[in-house]
Amino acid sequence: MIVLGIDPGASGGLALVGDMLWAVPMPATLMDVWQEMKTFQKDVSKAVIEKVGPMRGWGGSSSFSFGRNYGNLEAFLTASGIPFEYVAPTVWQKALGCMTKGDKNVTKAKAQQLYPSVKWTHATADAALIATFGLRST
Repeated sequence: MIVLGIDPGASGGLALVGDMLWAVPMPATLMDVWQEMKTFQKDVSKAVIEKVGPMRGWGGSSSFSFGRNYGNLEAFLTASGIPFEYVAPTVWQKALGCMTKGDKNVTKAKAQQLYPSVKWTHATADAALIATFGLRST
């Protein structure tokens, strides 16, 4: 089984966990995101998207852009035929024992502990842990 974890947003990432391990920072363009999803769509059993919204202090333009990109991810998953679910950050972090309380190094260290052969970044670590949560909750 392979689960796709998605940490949405420009500084997020995509990761596959299960029968394979792969992660990339969020591609820069819609076409790049679509190409990535098409590449592995037949291998993925399900996807898990972090359930987040606009951050406090964001302006209207930033909030709109984030929402549009979030919706694009949902549309790409739907078009790819990949079933998906949502998980709040506190839920997956608690389940994996890595509550960040704002410190992204906590999740990066957890990803390194679980998958020591990979060089993790803040962008890819969360996506991999979201996928790990999805794999474990199946």
